[in-house]
Amino acid sequence: MSGTGRSDAVTASVGPYGDSALLIDVDDAPSAHLVADAIGLAQATGAAPAGVDEAVVGFCTVVVHVDPDVDEIGVIEAWLTDLASRQAGPESAGAGPGRGSGADQPRRVDIPVTFDGPDLDSVATSIGRTTASVIDLLVGTDLQVAFLGFAPGFPYLVGLPPELASIPRRSTPRTAVPAGSVAVGGGFAAVYPQATPGGWMLLGHTALRLFDPDGPPYTLVRAGDTVRFSISPPSARTGDPGSFSSGSPGRDGDADPLTGEPKRTTSGRRAPLRASGTRFVEVLDPGLLSLVEDIGRRSVSGIGVPRAGAADPETMRLANRLVGNPDGAATIEVTAVGPTLGFSGDAHVAVVASAADGVSVCIDGHPVATDSVSPVQPGQVVAIGRVSAGLRAYVAVAGGMATPLVMGSRSSDMLCGLGPGPLMTGDQLDLGAPSRPHGMLSHPLDPAPGSAPTVIQVMHGPHRFPRSDRHELVARVWTVGDASNRIGIRLDSEGRPLGADAPETMSTAMVTGAIQVPRDGNPIILMPDHATLGGYPVIACVIAADLAKLGQLRPGDKVRFAPVDRQTARHEHLRRERILAGRVSGWFPTEAGT
Repeated sequence: MSGTGRSDAVTASVGPYGDSALLIDVDDAPSAHLVADAIGLAQATGAAPAGVDEAVVGFCTVVVHVDPDVDEIGVIEAWLTDLASRQAGPESAGAGPGRGSGADQPRRVDIPVTFDGPDLDSVATSIGRTTASVIDLLVGTDLQVAFLGFAPGFPYLVGLPPELASIPRRSTPRTAVPAGSVAVGGGFAAVYPQATPGGWMLLGHTALRLFDPDGPPYTLVRAGDTVRFSISPPSARTGDPGSFSSGSPGRDGDADPLTGEPKRTTSGRRAPLRASGTRFVEVLDPGLLSLVEDIGRRSVSGIGVPRAGAADPETMRLANRLVGNPDGAATIEVTAVGPTLGFSGDAHVAVVASAADGVSVCIDGHPVATDSVSPVQPGQVVAIGRVSAGLRAYVAVAGGMATPLVMGSRSSDMLCGLGPGPLMTGDQLDLGAPSRPHGMLSHPLDPAPGSAPTVIQVMHGPHRFPRSDRHELVARVWTVGDASNRIGIRLDSEGRPLGADAPETMSTAMVTGAIQVPRDGNPIILMPDHATLGGYPVIACVIAADLAKLGQLRPGDKVRFAPVDRQTARHEHLRRERILAGRVSGWFPTEAGT
Protein backbone atom coordinates (compact mmCIF):
# COMPACT_ATOMS: atom_id res chain seq x y z
CA MET A 1 0.00 0.00 0.00
CA SER A 2 2.97 2.28 -0.34
CA GLY A 3 1.66 3.84 -3.54
CA THR A 4 5.07 5.04 -4.64
CA GLY A 5 5.62 2.88 -7.70
CA ARG A 6 4.77 3.95 -11.25
CA SER A 7 3.65 1.98 -14.24
CA ASP A 8 4.43 2.73 -17.86
CA ALA A 9 0.73 2.41 -18.65
CA VAL A 10 -0.83 4.87 -16.24
CA THR A 11 -4.39 5.97 -17.05
CA ALA A 12 -6.59 8.83 -15.92
CA SER A 13 -10.34 9.37 -15.87
CA VAL A 14 -12.41 12.47 -15.06
CA GLY A 15 -16.00 12.52 -13.86
CA PRO A 16 -18.49 14.72 -12.01
CA TYR A 17 -18.35 15.09 -8.24
CA GLY A 18 -21.67 16.84 -7.70
CA ASP A 19 -22.17 20.03 -9.73
CA SER A 20 -19.29 22.00 -8.19
CA ALA A 21 -16.34 19.63 -8.47
CA LEU A 22 -14.71 17.06 -10.73
CA LEU A 23 -12.92 13.88 -9.64
CA ILE A 24 -9.77 12.73 -11.45
CA ASP A 25 -8.75 9.10 -10.86
CA VAL A 26 -5.22 7.99 -11.70
CA ASP A 27 -3.31 4.76 -11.12
CA ASP A 28 -0.69 5.89 -8.62
CA ALA A 29 0.25 8.63 -6.18
CA PRO A 30 3.01 10.31 -8.24
CA SER A 31 0.57 10.77 -11.14
CA ALA A 32 -1.89 12.52 -8.81
CA HIS A 33 0.83 14.99 -7.84
CA LEU A 34 1.80 15.61 -11.44
CA VAL A 35 -1.80 16.29 -12.42
CA ALA A 36 -2.36 18.66 -9.49
CA ASP A 37 0.91 20.45 -10.28
CA ALA A 38 -0.10 20.91 -13.92
CA ILE A 39 -3.45 22.37 -12.86
CA GLY A 40 -1.71 24.79 -10.50
CA LEU A 41 0.74 25.86 -13.18
CA ALA A 42 -2.09 26.43 -15.67
CA GLN A 43 -3.87 28.61 -13.12
CA ALA A 44 -0.72 30.59 -12.36
CA THR A 45 -0.05 31.24 -16.07
CA GLY A 46 -3.67 31.97 -17.01
CA ALA A 47 -3.96 28.84 -19.16
CA ALA A 48 -6.72 27.22 -17.08
CA PRO A 49 -10.37 27.67 -18.13
CA ALA A 50 -12.45 30.16 -16.16
CA GLY A 51 -14.05 28.62 -13.10
CA VAL A 52 -11.26 26.22 -12.11
CA ASP A 53 -10.70 26.57 -8.37
CA GLU A 54 -8.59 24.54 -5.97
CA ALA A 55 -7.15 21.11 -6.83
CA VAL A 56 -6.86 18.76 -3.83
CA VAL A 57 -4.75 15.59 -3.93
CA GLY A 58 -6.02 12.35 -2.38
CA PHE A 59 -4.68 8.82 -2.68
CA CYS A 60 -4.41 8.34 -6.48
CA THR A 61 -7.05 11.05 -6.97
CA VAL A 62 -7.33 14.77 -7.56
CA VAL A 63 -10.53 16.68 -6.80
CA VAL A 64 -10.92 19.98 -8.65
CA HIS A 65 -13.37 22.46 -7.16
CA VAL A 66 -15.30 24.40 -9.79
CA ASP A 67 -17.16 27.70 -9.46
CA PRO A 68 -20.89 26.84 -9.81
CA ASP A 69 -21.35 30.11 -11.74
CA VAL A 70 -19.18 28.84 -14.59
CA ASP A 71 -21.06 28.70 -17.89
CA GLU A 72 -20.05 25.25 -19.05
CA ILE A 73 -18.47 22.74 -16.71
CA GLY A 74 -18.15 20.34 -19.65
CA VAL A 75 -15.39 22.55 -21.08
CA ILE A 76 -13.45 22.21 -17.83
CA GLU A 77 -14.01 18.46 -17.77
CA ALA A 78 -12.67 18.08 -21.31
CA TRP A 79 -9.63 20.26 -20.47
CA LEU A 80 -8.89 18.23 -17.34
CA THR A 81 -9.26 14.96 -19.26
CA ASP A 82 -6.66 16.07 -21.79
CA LEU A 83 -4.33 17.51 -19.13
CA ALA A 84 -4.58 14.43 -16.88
CA SER A 85 -3.99 12.02 -19.76
CA ARG A 86 -0.83 13.88 -20.75
CA GLN A 87 0.50 14.20 -17.21
CA ALA A 88 -0.26 10.60 -16.24
CA GLY A 89 0.92 9.02 -19.47
CA PRO A 90 4.10 7.01 -20.06
CA GLU A 91 5.98 10.10 -21.23
CA SER A 92 5.77 11.42 -17.64
CA ALA A 93 6.89 8.18 -16.02
CA GLY A 94 10.39 9.44 -15.31
CA ALA A 95 9.29 12.76 -13.95
CA GLY A 96 9.42 13.32 -10.25
CA PRO A 97 6.51 14.95 -8.46
CA GLY A 98 6.54 18.70 -8.55
CA ARG A 99 4.24 21.62 -8.05
CA GLY A 100 4.49 23.28 -11.38
CA SER A 101 6.11 26.51 -10.29
CA GLY A 102 9.79 26.89 -9.58
CA ALA A 103 9.06 28.84 -6.39
CA ASP A 104 7.15 25.93 -4.89
CA GLN A 105 8.98 22.74 -5.85
CA PRO A 106 8.92 19.63 -3.63
CA ARG A 107 11.57 19.64 -0.92
CA ARG A 108 13.36 17.18 1.33
CA VAL A 109 12.38 17.76 4.94
CA ASP A 110 14.23 16.24 7.89
CA ILE A 111 12.11 15.55 10.97
CA PRO A 112 14.05 14.66 14.16
CA VAL A 113 12.17 12.12 16.28
CA THR A 114 12.52 11.03 19.87
CA PHE A 115 11.51 7.37 19.79
CA ASP A 116 9.60 7.05 23.05
CA GLY A 117 6.14 6.13 21.75
CA PRO A 118 3.86 3.86 23.81
CA ASP A 119 3.40 1.45 20.88
CA LEU A 120 7.06 1.05 19.89
CA ASP A 121 7.56 -2.21 21.78
CA SER A 122 4.31 -3.80 20.57
CA VAL A 123 5.07 -2.88 16.95
CA ALA A 124 8.51 -4.47 17.26
CA THR A 125 7.01 -7.63 18.75
CA SER A 126 4.31 -7.87 16.08
CA ILE A 127 6.85 -7.95 13.23
CA GLY A 128 9.48 -10.01 15.06
CA ARG A 129 12.00 -7.21 15.32
CA THR A 130 13.80 -5.35 18.09
CA THR A 131 12.81 -1.76 18.83
CA ALA A 132 16.20 -0.64 17.51
CA SER A 133 15.58 -2.32 14.16
CA VAL A 134 12.09 -0.76 13.93
CA ILE A 135 13.73 2.64 14.42
CA ASP A 136 16.36 1.80 11.80
CA LEU A 137 13.66 0.81 9.31
CA LEU A 138 11.85 4.11 9.76
CA VAL A 139 14.84 6.45 9.75
CA GLY A 140 16.47 4.62 6.87
CA THR A 141 13.66 5.29 4.40
CA ASP A 142 12.74 8.27 2.28
CA LEU A 143 8.98 8.79 2.57
CA GLN A 144 6.79 10.88 0.32
CA VAL A 145 3.86 13.07 1.37
CA ALA A 146 1.01 11.51 -0.61
CA PHE A 147 -1.53 14.06 0.63
CA LEU A 148 -2.56 16.06 3.70
CA GLY A 149 -5.84 15.75 5.54
CA PHE A 150 -7.63 14.46 8.66
CA ALA A 151 -6.27 17.52 10.49
CA PRO A 152 -4.51 20.67 9.24
CA GLY A 153 -1.00 19.77 8.14
CA PHE A 154 -1.44 16.03 8.86
CA PRO A 155 0.80 14.30 6.27
CA TYR A 156 0.02 10.82 4.92
CA LEU A 157 3.49 9.43 4.20
CA VAL A 158 3.95 6.55 1.77
CA GLY A 159 6.97 4.40 0.97
CA LEU A 160 7.30 2.46 4.26
CA PRO A 161 9.29 -0.77 4.26
CA PRO A 162 6.92 -3.77 3.92
CA GLU A 163 7.26 -4.72 7.59
CA LEU A 164 6.06 -1.31 8.78
CA ALA A 165 3.49 -0.98 5.99
CA SER A 166 1.85 -4.15 7.33
CA ILE A 167 1.11 -2.60 10.74
CA PRO A 168 -2.68 -2.12 11.13
CA ARG A 169 -4.38 0.72 12.92
CA ARG A 170 -5.43 0.15 16.52
CA SER A 171 -8.72 -1.68 16.95
CA THR A 172 -9.82 1.03 19.40
CA PRO A 173 -8.60 4.58 18.64
CA ARG A 174 -7.18 6.71 21.42
CA THR A 175 -9.38 9.60 22.46
CA ALA A 176 -6.34 11.91 22.49
CA VAL A 177 -2.99 11.71 20.71
CA PRO A 178 -0.47 14.41 21.66
CA ALA A 179 0.63 16.91 19.05
CA GLY A 180 3.93 15.95 17.42
CA SER A 181 3.34 12.20 17.73
CA VAL A 182 5.01 10.13 15.00
CA ALA A 183 2.93 7.11 14.04
CA VAL A 184 2.33 4.31 11.54
CA GLY A 185 -0.85 2.50 10.57
CA GLY A 186 -2.70 1.11 7.59
CA GLY A 187 0.29 1.41 5.24
CA PHE A 188 1.09 5.04 6.09
CA ALA A 189 3.33 6.97 8.44
CA ALA A 190 2.31 10.36 9.80
CA VAL A 191 2.98 13.12 12.30
CA TYR A 192 0.05 14.51 14.30
CA PRO A 193 0.22 18.34 14.03
CA GLN A 194 -2.43 18.88 16.72
CA ALA A 195 -3.80 16.97 19.68
CA THR A 196 -6.60 14.87 18.19
CA PRO A 197 -8.11 11.43 18.56
CA GLY A 198 -6.22 8.81 16.57
CA GLY A 199 -5.97 5.11 15.88
CA TRP A 200 -2.40 4.84 14.61
CA MET A 201 0.51 3.17 16.41
CA LEU A 202 2.65 5.77 18.20
CA LEU A 203 6.42 5.29 17.84
CA GLY A 204 7.76 8.63 19.05
CA HIS A 205 7.40 12.38 18.89
CA THR A 206 8.97 15.42 17.28
CA ALA A 207 9.29 18.96 18.61
CA LEU A 208 8.85 20.44 15.13
CA ARG A 209 5.66 22.37 14.50
CA LEU A 210 3.87 21.00 11.45
CA PHE A 211 1.01 23.52 11.31
CA ASP A 212 1.00 27.25 12.02
CA PRO A 213 -2.15 29.20 11.06
CA ASP A 214 -0.46 32.57 11.63
CA GLY A 215 1.13 32.84 8.21
CA PRO A 216 1.91 31.11 4.89
CA PRO A 217 2.88 28.45 4.00
CA TYR A 218 1.03 27.26 7.16
CA THR A 219 2.41 23.70 6.99
CA LEU A 220 5.92 22.32 7.34
CA VAL A 221 5.38 19.86 4.47
CA ARG A 222 3.21 19.80 1.36
CA ALA A 223 1.96 17.04 -0.91
CA GLY A 224 4.86 15.71 -2.98
CA ASP A 225 7.59 16.56 -0.46
CA THR A 226 10.09 13.90 0.65
CA VAL A 227 10.36 13.34 4.41
CA ARG A 228 13.26 11.73 6.21
CA PHE A 229 13.01 10.91 9.91
CA SER A 230 16.17 11.18 12.02
CA ILE A 231 16.94 10.21 15.60
CA SER A 232 16.69 12.93 18.22
CA PRO A 233 17.88 12.34 21.79
CA PRO A 234 15.18 11.71 24.42
CA SER A 235 13.71 14.87 25.87
CA ALA A 236 10.72 15.84 27.92
CA ARG A 237 7.81 17.39 26.12
CA THR A 238 7.50 21.09 26.84
CA GLY A 239 4.45 23.28 26.90
CA ASP A 240 0.93 22.13 26.16
CA PRO A 241 1.10 19.90 23.06
CA GLY A 242 -2.57 20.33 22.42
CA SER A 243 -2.82 24.09 22.63
CA PHE A 244 -3.40 26.27 19.61
CA SER A 245 -1.29 29.22 18.55
CA SER A 246 -2.45 32.78 19.03
CA GLY A 247 -3.90 32.65 15.53
CA SER A 248 -6.39 29.96 16.46
CA PRO A 249 -7.39 30.48 20.08
CA GLY A 250 -9.74 28.32 21.92
CA ARG A 251 -9.88 24.55 21.70
CA ASP A 252 -8.04 21.22 21.77
CA GLY A 253 -8.84 17.88 20.10
CA ASP A 254 -12.38 16.58 19.69
CA ALA A 255 -13.34 13.16 21.06
CA ASP A 256 -15.43 12.52 17.95
CA PRO A 257 -15.26 14.86 14.94
CA LEU A 258 -19.00 14.50 14.36
CA THR A 259 -20.16 15.22 17.90
CA GLY A 260 -19.40 18.89 17.53
CA GLU A 261 -18.10 19.13 21.08
CA PRO A 262 -15.83 22.21 21.11
CA LYS A 263 -12.15 21.71 21.73
CA ARG A 264 -10.97 23.31 24.96
CA THR A 265 -7.68 24.65 26.20
CA THR A 266 -6.21 23.26 29.39
CA SER A 267 -8.01 25.97 31.33
CA GLY A 268 -11.32 25.05 29.67
CA ARG A 269 -11.81 28.60 28.35
CA ARG A 270 -10.03 30.98 26.04
CA ALA A 271 -9.35 34.61 26.88
CA PRO A 272 -12.19 37.00 25.91
CA LEU A 273 -11.82 38.80 22.60
CA ARG A 274 -10.89 42.45 23.04
CA ALA A 275 -11.73 45.24 20.61
CA SER A 276 -8.89 47.27 19.15
CA GLY A 277 -11.06 50.32 18.40
CA THR A 278 -13.95 52.28 19.84
CA ARG A 279 -16.64 50.84 17.55
CA PHE A 280 -17.50 47.31 18.58
CA VAL A 281 -20.18 44.87 19.69
CA GLU A 282 -19.95 43.29 23.14
CA VAL A 283 -21.41 39.87 23.88
CA LEU A 284 -23.57 40.18 27.01
CA ASP A 285 -25.04 36.67 26.64
CA PRO A 286 -23.78 34.27 23.95
CA GLY A 287 -27.01 32.33 23.45
CA LEU A 288 -26.88 28.62 22.67
CA LEU A 289 -24.16 28.60 20.00
CA SER A 290 -23.13 31.85 18.32
CA LEU A 291 -20.22 31.88 15.89
CA VAL A 292 -18.51 34.49 13.75
CA GLU A 293 -18.79 33.20 10.18
CA ASP A 294 -18.03 34.67 6.77
CA ILE A 295 -17.65 33.17 3.29
CA GLY A 296 -14.99 30.77 4.58
CA ARG A 297 -11.38 29.87 3.79
CA ARG A 298 -10.24 29.42 0.22
CA SER A 299 -7.47 27.35 -1.38
CA VAL A 300 -6.34 25.63 1.85
CA SER A 301 -8.18 22.29 1.58
CA GLY A 302 -5.00 20.79 0.15
CA ILE A 303 -3.27 21.23 3.53
CA GLY A 304 -6.14 19.73 5.52
CA VAL A 305 -8.04 22.92 6.43
CA PRO A 306 -11.81 22.92 5.81
CA ARG A 307 -13.48 25.82 4.05
CA ALA A 308 -15.83 26.46 7.01
CA GLY A 309 -17.98 29.60 6.64
CA ALA A 310 -21.73 30.04 7.04
CA ALA A 311 -23.83 26.87 7.27
CA ASP A 312 -26.57 28.73 5.34
CA PRO A 313 -24.63 31.06 3.03
CA GLU A 314 -27.78 32.40 1.31
CA THR A 315 -29.30 33.77 4.51
CA MET A 316 -25.93 35.23 5.48
CA ARG A 317 -25.68 36.98 2.11
CA LEU A 318 -29.17 38.48 2.49
CA ALA A 319 -28.36 39.82 5.96
CA ASN A 320 -25.15 41.37 4.64
CA ARG A 321 -26.89 42.94 1.66
CA LEU A 322 -29.49 44.57 3.93
CA VAL A 323 -26.85 46.47 5.90
CA GLY A 324 -24.77 47.31 2.80
CA ASN A 325 -21.94 44.81 3.38
CA PRO A 326 -20.26 42.65 0.74
CA ASP A 327 -21.82 39.20 0.50
CA GLY A 328 -18.91 37.53 2.24
CA ALA A 329 -18.54 39.89 5.21
CA ALA A 330 -18.34 38.33 8.67
CA THR A 331 -21.62 37.93 10.55
CA ILE A 332 -22.78 36.18 13.71
CA GLU A 333 -24.34 32.80 12.98
CA VAL A 334 -27.10 32.10 15.49
CA THR A 335 -28.07 28.52 16.32
CA ALA A 336 -31.53 27.94 17.84
CA VAL A 337 -31.30 30.73 20.46
CA GLY A 338 -29.37 33.91 19.77
CA PRO A 339 -27.07 36.19 21.75
CA THR A 340 -27.60 39.47 23.56
CA LEU A 341 -25.33 42.20 22.19
CA GLY A 342 -24.34 45.63 23.49
CA PHE A 343 -23.26 48.37 21.04
CA SER A 344 -20.55 50.89 21.76
CA GLY A 345 -21.58 53.28 18.98
CA ASP A 346 -24.08 54.00 16.23
CA ALA A 347 -24.78 51.04 13.96
CA HIS A 348 -27.26 49.48 11.58
CA VAL A 349 -28.26 45.88 12.26
CA ALA A 350 -30.21 43.23 10.34
CA VAL A 351 -31.22 39.83 11.68
CA VAL A 352 -32.42 37.38 9.03
CA ALA A 353 -33.75 33.82 9.32
CA SER A 354 -34.71 31.39 6.57
CA ALA A 355 -38.36 32.54 6.57
CA ALA A 356 -40.20 35.78 7.31
CA ASP A 357 -40.29 36.63 11.04
CA GLY A 358 -38.32 33.43 11.69
CA VAL A 359 -36.46 34.83 14.70
CA SER A 360 -37.40 37.22 17.50
CA VAL A 361 -35.41 40.42 18.02
CA CYS A 362 -35.67 43.14 20.67
CA ILE A 363 -33.81 46.42 21.09
CA ASP A 364 -33.76 47.58 24.72
CA GLY A 365 -36.59 45.15 25.40
CA HIS A 366 -38.85 46.37 22.60
CA PRO A 367 -39.65 43.99 19.72
CA VAL A 368 -38.46 45.12 16.30
CA ALA A 369 -39.09 43.81 12.82
CA THR A 370 -36.71 41.22 11.44
CA ASP A 371 -35.75 40.99 7.75
CA SER A 372 -35.14 44.75 7.79
CA VAL A 373 -32.55 47.29 8.93
CA SER A 374 -32.70 48.62 12.49
CA PRO A 375 -30.63 51.62 13.64
CA VAL A 376 -28.86 51.20 16.99
CA GLN A 377 -27.48 53.97 19.19
CA PRO A 378 -24.53 53.81 21.62
CA GLY A 379 -25.38 51.83 24.75
CA GLN A 380 -28.39 50.07 23.27
CA VAL A 381 -28.82 46.32 23.64
CA VAL A 382 -29.98 43.98 20.87
CA ALA A 383 -31.35 40.64 22.06
CA ILE A 384 -31.82 37.85 19.51
CA GLY A 385 -34.23 35.23 20.79
CA ARG A 386 -35.39 31.86 19.56
CA VAL A 387 -35.12 30.85 15.91
CA SER A 388 -38.56 29.58 14.90
CA ALA A 389 -37.91 28.98 11.19
CA GLY A 390 -35.23 26.39 10.63
CA LEU A 391 -32.18 26.18 12.88
CA ARG A 392 -30.02 29.22 12.13
CA ALA A 393 -30.27 32.98 11.67
CA TYR A 394 -27.63 35.60 10.85
CA VAL A 395 -26.83 38.91 12.53
CA ALA A 396 -25.19 41.41 10.18
CA VAL A 397 -23.90 44.83 11.28
CA ALA A 398 -22.95 47.55 8.78
CA GLY A 399 -19.19 47.27 8.32
CA GLY A 400 -19.08 43.59 9.23
CA MET A 401 -17.41 41.88 12.16
CA ALA A 402 -13.72 42.78 12.02
CA THR A 403 -12.39 40.01 14.24
CA PRO A 404 -8.84 38.76 13.50
CA LEU A 405 -8.27 36.97 10.21
CA VAL A 406 -7.01 33.40 10.45
CA MET A 407 -5.80 31.97 7.14
CA GLY A 408 -7.74 34.59 5.22
CA SER A 409 -11.07 34.21 7.02
CA ARG A 410 -12.75 35.27 10.25
CA SER A 411 -14.80 32.05 10.38
CA SER A 412 -14.86 29.68 13.31
CA ASP A 413 -14.10 26.08 12.35
CA MET A 414 -15.54 23.61 14.85
CA LEU A 415 -13.47 20.68 13.54
CA CYS A 416 -9.98 22.21 13.55
CA GLY A 417 -10.35 24.90 16.20
CA LEU A 418 -9.52 27.80 13.88
CA GLY A 419 -11.06 31.17 14.65
CA PRO A 420 -12.51 32.25 17.99
CA GLY A 421 -15.02 29.42 18.29
CA PRO A 422 -18.27 29.81 20.25
CA LEU A 423 -18.74 33.39 21.44
CA MET A 424 -18.54 33.94 25.20
CA THR A 425 -19.83 36.56 27.59
CA GLY A 426 -17.47 39.53 27.55
CA ASP A 427 -16.21 39.08 23.98
CA GLN A 428 -15.80 42.34 22.08
CA LEU A 429 -16.10 42.20 18.30
CA ASP A 430 -14.58 45.04 16.30
CA LEU A 431 -16.71 46.48 13.49
CA GLY A 432 -15.47 47.56 10.07
CA ALA A 433 -16.20 50.82 8.31
CA PRO A 434 -19.93 50.96 7.48
CA SER A 435 -21.51 51.68 4.14
CA ARG A 436 -25.05 52.73 3.29
CA PRO A 437 -27.68 50.14 4.32
CA HIS A 438 -30.51 49.00 2.08
CA GLY A 439 -34.21 49.20 2.72
CA MET A 440 -36.13 45.94 2.76
CA LEU A 441 -36.12 42.20 2.17
CA SER A 442 -38.83 40.62 0.04
CA HIS A 443 -40.71 37.41 0.79
CA PRO A 444 -38.59 34.31 1.54
CA LEU A 445 -37.22 32.26 -1.29
CA ASP A 446 -38.60 29.00 0.09
CA PRO A 447 -41.98 28.39 1.74
CA ALA A 448 -41.98 28.14 5.50
CA PRO A 449 -41.19 24.59 6.61
CA GLY A 450 -44.18 22.43 7.44
CA SER A 451 -44.71 18.78 8.24
CA ALA A 452 -43.67 17.57 4.79
CA PRO A 453 -40.06 16.38 4.37
CA THR A 454 -37.53 18.86 3.05
CA VAL A 455 -36.63 17.89 -0.52
CA ILE A 456 -32.90 18.02 -1.23
CA GLN A 457 -31.73 17.68 -4.83
CA VAL A 458 -28.67 15.51 -5.41
CA MET A 459 -26.45 14.16 -8.15
CA HIS A 460 -25.47 10.49 -7.85
CA GLY A 461 -21.82 9.51 -7.40
CA PRO A 462 -18.92 9.93 -7.68
CA HIS A 463 -18.40 6.46 -6.20
CA ARG A 464 -20.18 3.44 -7.56
CA PHE A 465 -22.95 1.89 -5.50
CA PRO A 466 -25.36 -0.89 -6.38
CA ARG A 467 -28.51 0.33 -8.10
CA SER A 468 -30.52 -0.88 -5.09
CA ASP A 469 -28.61 1.47 -2.75
CA ARG A 470 -29.14 4.47 -5.03
CA HIS A 471 -32.85 3.61 -5.19
CA GLU A 472 -33.10 3.34 -1.40
CA LEU A 473 -31.37 6.69 -0.92
CA VAL A 474 -34.04 8.57 -2.89
CA ALA A 475 -37.04 6.36 -2.02
CA ARG A 476 -36.81 6.65 1.76
CA VAL A 477 -37.70 9.46 4.13
CA TRP A 478 -34.66 10.16 6.30
CA THR A 479 -34.58 11.68 9.79
CA VAL A 480 -31.91 14.17 10.91
CA GLY A 481 -30.10 12.69 13.90
CA ASP A 482 -29.37 14.39 17.21
CA ALA A 483 -25.58 14.30 16.68
CA SER A 484 -25.80 16.51 13.58
CA ASN A 485 -23.81 19.75 13.51
CA ARG A 486 -21.63 21.99 11.35
CA ILE A 487 -19.34 19.06 10.56
CA GLY A 488 -21.93 16.61 9.33
CA ILE A 489 -25.65 15.79 9.32
CA ARG A 490 -26.31 12.22 10.43
CA LEU A 491 -29.33 10.55 8.87
CA ASP A 492 -31.41 7.64 10.10
CA SER A 493 -34.24 5.66 8.55
CA GLU A 494 -36.06 2.37 8.78
CA GLY A 495 -34.84 -0.34 6.46
CA ARG A 496 -31.57 -2.05 5.68
CA PRO A 497 -28.29 -0.14 5.99
CA LEU A 498 -26.79 1.17 2.77
CA GLY A 499 -23.40 0.36 1.35
CA ALA A 500 -23.07 -3.32 2.29
CA ASP A 501 -21.97 -4.12 -1.28
CA ALA A 502 -20.29 -0.80 -2.08
CA PRO A 503 -16.64 -1.00 -3.18
CA GLU A 504 -13.81 0.04 -0.87
CA THR A 505 -12.45 3.52 -1.57
CA MET A 506 -9.14 5.17 -0.84
CA SER A 507 -8.85 8.52 0.91
CA THR A 508 -10.36 11.13 -1.40
CA ALA A 509 -10.92 14.87 -1.03
CA MET A 510 -14.42 15.68 0.21
CA VAL A 511 -16.78 18.51 -0.73
CA THR A 512 -19.53 20.20 1.26
CA GLY A 513 -22.78 18.39 0.51
CA ALA A 514 -21.12 15.02 -0.16
CA ILE A 515 -23.24 12.16 1.24
CA GLN A 516 -20.87 9.61 2.73
CA VAL A 517 -21.94 6.09 3.66
CA PRO A 518 -19.88 4.86 6.63
CA ARG A 519 -19.71 1.25 7.74
CA ASP A 520 -22.92 1.44 9.76
CA GLY A 521 -24.83 2.20 6.54
CA ASN A 522 -26.43 5.44 7.77
CA PRO A 523 -25.56 8.38 5.47
CA ILE A 524 -23.78 11.52 6.63
CA ILE A 525 -24.10 14.80 4.69
CA LEU A 526 -20.88 16.78 5.02
CA MET A 527 -21.25 20.36 6.24
CA PRO A 528 -18.81 23.33 5.98
CA ASP A 529 -16.51 22.18 8.80
CA HIS A 530 -16.06 18.66 7.39
CA ALA A 531 -12.66 16.97 7.18
CA THR A 532 -11.00 17.66 3.86
CA LEU A 533 -10.36 13.98 3.15
CA GLY A 534 -12.50 10.92 3.73
CA GLY A 535 -12.23 7.17 3.29
CA TYR A 536 -15.95 6.41 3.18
CA PRO A 537 -17.57 6.20 -0.28
CA VAL A 538 -19.81 9.03 -1.46
CA ILE A 539 -23.14 7.87 -2.87
CA ALA A 540 -24.38 11.34 -3.96
CA CYS A 541 -23.75 15.07 -3.58
CA VAL A 542 -26.20 17.83 -2.71
CA ILE A 543 -26.30 20.34 -5.58
CA ALA A 544 -25.10 23.91 -5.03
CA ALA A 545 -28.64 25.31 -5.24
CA ASP A 546 -29.73 23.31 -2.17
CA LEU A 547 -26.69 23.61 0.09
CA ALA A 548 -28.33 26.44 2.05
CA LYS A 549 -31.20 24.14 3.01
CA LEU A 550 -28.76 21.91 4.87
CA GLY A 551 -27.87 24.69 7.30
CA GLN A 552 -31.50 24.93 8.42
CA LEU A 553 -32.13 21.24 9.15
CA ARG A 554 -32.89 20.52 12.80
CA PRO A 555 -32.60 17.22 14.65
CA GLY A 556 -35.82 15.33 13.98
CA ASP A 557 -36.52 17.00 10.63
CA LYS A 558 -37.49 14.75 7.73
CA VAL A 559 -35.56 14.75 4.45
CA ARG A 560 -36.10 13.27 1.01
CA PHE A 561 -33.57 13.24 -1.81
CA ALA A 562 -34.46 13.98 -5.43
CA PRO A 563 -31.92 12.94 -8.10
CA VAL A 564 -31.14 15.44 -10.87
CA ASP A 565 -28.63 15.61 -13.71
CA ARG A 566 -25.91 18.20 -14.13
CA GLN A 567 -27.94 20.34 -16.52
CA THR A 568 -30.81 20.56 -14.06
CA ALA A 569 -28.41 21.37 -11.22
CA ARG A 570 -26.99 24.22 -13.29
CA HIS A 571 -30.47 25.54 -14.10
CA GLU A 572 -31.48 25.43 -10.42
CA HIS A 573 -28.36 27.32 -9.35
CA LEU A 574 -28.95 30.11 -11.88
CA ARG A 575 -32.65 30.31 -10.99
CA ARG A 576 -31.89 30.63 -7.29
CA GLU A 577 -29.25 33.28 -7.87
CA ARG A 578 -31.68 35.35 -9.97
CA ILE A 579 -34.27 35.27 -7.20
CA LEU A 580 -31.72 36.15 -4.52
CA ALA A 581 -30.50 39.10 -6.58
CA GLY A 582 -33.93 40.71 -6.40
CA ARG A 583 -34.79 40.12 -2.76
CA VAL A 584 -33.04 43.16 -1.23
CA SER A 585 -34.11 46.55 -2.55
CA GLY A 586 -34.36 50.24 -1.68
CA TRP A 587 -32.20 52.31 0.63
CA PHE A 588 -32.54 52.86 4.35
CA PRO A 589 -34.56 54.68 5.62
CA THR A 590 -36.57 55.15 2.42
CA GLU A 591 -38.97 52.60 0.95
CA ALA A 592 -37.95 50.20 -1.75
CA GLY A 593 -37.75 51.69 -5.22
CA THR A 594 -37.33 55.29 -4.06
